[in-house]
Amino acid sequence: MKVYLDLVFFINFFFDFLILLATKIVLKEVVPFWRLILGSLIASSSIFLLFLSPSNLELFLFKVLMSILIILVTFGRRNFLSDIVYFYLISMILGGFLYLFDISFSYKNQGVIFFGAGLGLNLLVIIILAPIFLYFYIKQEKKSKVEQSITHTVEIYVNKKVYHLKGMLDTGNRLKDPYTGKSVILIDSKVNIPMPRFFYVPYKALNTEGMIPCCKVERVIVDNRVFSKCLIGISKDEFSLGGVDCILPNKFKEEL
Repeated sequence: MKVYLDLVFFINFFFDFLILLATKIVLKEVVPFWRLILGSLIASSSIFLLFLSPSNLELFLFKVLMSILIILVTFGRRNFLSDIVYFYLISMILGGFLYLFDISFSYKNQGVIFFGAGLGLNLLVIIILAPIFLYFYIKQEKKSKVEQSITHTVEIYVNKKVYHLKGMLDTGNRLKDPYTGKSVILIDSKVNIPMPRFFYVPYKALNTEGMIPCCKVERVIVDNRVFSKCLIGISKDEFSLGGVDCILPNKFKEEL
């Protein structure tokens, strides 16, 4: 079997660099470019496995120790756990992408090493598409993190029942009952929360004003924080906020 060491080294270095770069971007790690290069070089040094025949256990232990070394050299110890988790996660995602394009059609693999008899069409396509694939993964991951940062899990206890909702904090929601001073959580009209005993609270919005039906609640839990001095009010309209069921008042901002 003929092995082109320069090609093997380039392939491994290229994909290791992509994985470390994606981990850096997703976790917003601040590391110099040279540490990404150094980490990729260390990862690519596994090329010497071509000349060995490790057992499955030895190969597994080698992978674990090598990944720990790569993370420590590239990112340091500060966020080691999250770094190594995302390193493995992105590695598996990219591995699935490579499998999807049947990477073994152009070249074989031995352990963590990919090698072949030449530079096939599949390899060229994968080298071009892999960065594009990781770009869209990173974009979606960052979008999900933004959505998670502005939305909250909400549990509303009323009439001895609990309702699990998805809430969004709105600094513009300053609605409160003028008599009790309790802030109002606005509930989407499509959410069915029976209110056998309710009262109306006046509200003012842009060029409009009116009354909104509200009721007392036993308690509200937002992201594991308990709020008792609040009311819920049923909005007349449905929300178009990406699956949000309720709008939390500005008063919650200091505690969330």
